[in-house]
Amino acid sequence: MTQAAQQMNEQAKGRNKAPAFFSCYDLHAYYGESYIVQGVSFDVREGEIVALLGRNGAGKTSTLRTIARATDPQLRRGEIWLDHQAVHQMRDYQAAQAGIALVPEDRRIIPGLTVEENLQLSQIAEPIGWSIERIYDHFPRLAERRKQEAVTMSGGEQQMLAVARALARDIKLLLLDEPYEGLAPVIVREIEGILESVKDLGITTIIVEQNAIAALNLSDRAIILDMGEVAFEGSAQEVLDNADIRQEYLAV
Repeated sequence: MTQAAQQMNEQAKGRNKAPAFFSCYDLHAYYGESYIVQGVSFDVREGEIVALLGRNGAGKTSTLRTIARATDPQLRRGEIWLDHQAVHQMRDYQAAQAGIALVPEDRRIIPGLTVEENLQLSQIAEPIGWSIERIYDHFPRLAERRKQEAVTMSGGEQQMLAVARALARDIKLLLLDEPYEGLAPVIVREIEGILESVKDLGITTIIVEQNAIAALNLSDRAIILDMGEVAFEGSAQEVLDNADIRQEYLAV
């Protein structure tokens, strides 16, 4: 870790005194015997957006999947807390019921179902989330496509649907894995607008994204992973302003 990163980490620890809405502490997770997440710890305050960044293979997606209590990677040690709930003691469906929604990189739009049917399906087990009409108010493009088979939409529209489907439940924490992946720049800007509206709603969000600059511009704070460990924690603006940090850990 560079001297600049060490100094900025110490400054961030001194400032971050508000009670955390979400916390993960000393996470150690494995794919089989492959040790991927190696003692990751950080906090997120309610309504905050945090960019979880790093080079390829740094452990970003694995950390998101660990938080969501996915079957893989396997959490062998550590604690995860969301709004006073011990998520580390839960299975994946229990974490979802507790209010964690993971939007994976592949979006997982269900073939053969319309846009509206995809949204309705997400509400079967949790009918107390947003109404369909409220979703359409925030995602007017989806309202226009409500009767269209969802997998026939563009990649950007499918990403909108994936985010909207997460909001269709009563969620507390939104986890976004590579929301800009494979999208043209003009569509990225449109998705940025959607995520800005999510931010305005005060939804607590952790975003993993290779397009680090775009993620930092959206976020309040940044956590940078390196080889499965937290290498830096500070404000998003600090990373944007520090070329040494960006070059060392993000190659941008």
